[in-house]
Amino acid sequence: MLIDDVTIKVSAGNGGSGAVAFDKNKFGVGPTGAAGGNGGNVYFIGVPELDALKQFRFKKELKAEDGKNGRGQFMDGRTGEDAIIKVPVGTVIYNLDNLSEKMEIVNVGEKILLAKGGKGGKGNFFFRSSRNTSPMQSQSGLPGEAFNLRLELKLIADIGFIGLPNVGKSSLLKELTNADPKVANYPFTTLEPNLGVYYDLILADIPGLIEGASSGKGLGMKFLRHVERTKILFHFISADSIDVKKDYLTIKNELKEYNPEMIEKQEYVFLSKTDLAQKEEIEKKIKELKKIKELKNKEIIAFSIFDDESLEKVKTVLNKILKEKLKGL
Repeated sequence: MLIDDVTIKVSAGNGGSGAVAFDKNKFGVGPTGAAGGNGGNVYFIGVPELDALKQFRFKKELKAEDGKNGRGQFMDGRTGEDAIIKVPVGTVIYNLDNLSEKMEIVNVGEKILLAKGGKGGKGNFFFRSSRNTSPMQSQSGLPGEAFNLRLELKLIADIGFIGLPNVGKSSLLKELTNADPKVANYPFTTLEPNLGVYYDLILADIPGLIEGASSGKGLGMKFLRHVERTKILFHFISADSIDVKKDYLTIKNELKEYNPEMIEKQEYVFLSKTDLAQKEEIEKKIKELKKIKELKNKEIIAFSIFDDESLEKVKTVLNKILKEKLKGL
C-alpha cells in the first residue's frame, strides 16, 4: 500500500550543558569547563522511491541526537548527529504549528533543514574575568526545535494517465514500460498510482476517477492531487463506453472542481480498447467526442494495445513529447 499522506513530529537535538571544572596550577585554580555540543539538526532529503513514506506508518516521531555535555580540560561536548530522513520527490511539507509555512521536495538529492538543533551551553571558562578568576557559572544547552508536520506526496511526472476506471490506462503503461501494475477487466483494479519510464519520460497511471471525486467520493481527493504536478495529461475514454461525451466531461469537470488550473494543462485524448468495438462504432464515437467544443479541432487517437499499428500512434505522440523535453534540457 502506498503511504502518501502522514502526520509526524520531528525534534532536533537539545544542546549539551557547559561544564564547571578547574585545574590547579602555580598561578592558582583556573577554570577549564568547556562548552556543550550543539544538538543535531533534522533534514529531509529527496529520493526517487515512491514508497519512502512507509517508514512513518508506525513510527510517528523522529529525533536528532542531543549534543553532549562539555567536560573539564577544555574538552567541548560532541555535536549531536543529524537526523537525515528520506522522503519521495514530490513531497509537500506542511508545518502544522505554523500554517503559513510550506516546503516542497522536488529534486532527487534536494536537502531541506526542518528543525535546527539547540545551541550548546557555555562552560565556566567562558565566564572568567580579572575580578572572578574561578567562576562557578555555566550554561545549560538550549532545546532543539520541534514541529508537527504533515507530509503529502504529489507525484511529479511528465505525463499523467487519467480517465474513468477500467479504460485501459494500466494496460498501456505495462505495454510501454517495465511497470507492473495490477491489470484486470473490472473497475478500480488500480488503487494506487503506478509509475513507469518510457525512455526519459516519466509516466504516471492515476487510478480511475469517478463523478464526485473532487468532493471526496471514492478515493477521488487522494488521486486528484497526484494529477496536479503532471505536466501533460493523456485522457482515455473506452471505446465500449455507452456515452463517450459524458465520460470525457465527467473527468474534466472533476479536474476543474478540484483545481481550475488543471484543465489548462496540455491534453491528448485517446479512444482506448478499440478491440472491443467495430470500426463504424469507433468512428461514430470519435464524431461524438468532436461535438465537444474543446475537442472540435483536436485529434482523437483510437488504439488498442493488441493492435501494433494503432499502438504506434501512441508511441508517435510520446516520441514527440520526448523530443521536446530533450530539446529543453
